[in-house]
Amino acid sequence: MDRIPFGIRQLDTTIDGGAPPGSLVLLSGEAGAGAREFMYTATTMNALAETSPDLFDLYYGSVSPGAAVPDSVHYVSFTAEADQLEREMSLALDAEIVEESSPGIEYHDLSPEYFRLSPVPRDWYSERTDSIADLGHRTEERSSVPEALGGVLSEHAADSVVVIDSLTDLLSAADDDLSWSDVPQLLKGISRAAHDWGGLILVHLNHETLTPEEHGQLIDACDGTLMFEWESGGSARARTLIVRQFRGVLSRIEDENIVRFETEIGEAGFDISDVRKIR
Repeated sequence: MDRIPFGIRQLDTTIDGGAPPGSLVLLSGEAGAGAREFMYTATTMNALAETSPDLFDLYYGSVSPGAAVPDSVHYVSFTAEADQLEREMSLALDAEIVEESSPGIEYHDLSPEYFRLSPVPRDWYSERTDSIADLGHRTEERSSVPEALGGVLSEHAADSVVVIDSLTDLLSAADDDLSWSDVPQLLKGISRAAHDWGGLILVHLNHETLTPEEHGQLIDACDGTLMFEWESGGSARARTLIVRQFRGVLSRIEDENIVRFETEIGEAGFDISDVRKIR
């Protein structure tokens, strides 16, 4: 397998089928500019290829030669459970796509680890019915967020697509378990391991929450960065996608003289509406 599809047909076709196996890709966007819809589309389309080939062919088509869909699809969230995520996906994609792809997506809810030291009441994010007397003991036993994330990746990332939603949440919860300086190092560790795992790891980030220097450190820690931005022209605004850096992919974009992709959100989720080239 030379490439793993992102699940966005025109983008995959342009870059020879998708991302190189073993890639850690940062989906870095302004609020509402399409990064989250890209993440949802990549999740559902890669799952749909296995759960409903006919529907996959209808919305995506044939996978490019040399590319292959992953063995499995995993979605990691620090704050939401599967039902909530599927409701959100249904706002961006046709409900049939979400419903049919669902059996092919394994959700990993890390909210017990994420909220464990927060003021959020425990019964808001945990269905466990432990007694109050057991609460303190079990809180001490529970894994930290980095440990829980590492466990999911170690067990499931090989030959898979793994979506991490989101780095913004992870940064906002930085504490004794994970300081800011640890985050680029954590990404570099994931990137190194990803090359052995051979899958594709997508990490969502709202970069408006960071300084340019912090954002640059995260970009440097990943194999690829896709930037999702709003562009104003006259009285209209348009969503655009720029490949900021990406080993094994950016050279292909440059060979095609592509400056940026103009994007839209349709019934199949994130899509490319036009390709802007150097004239």
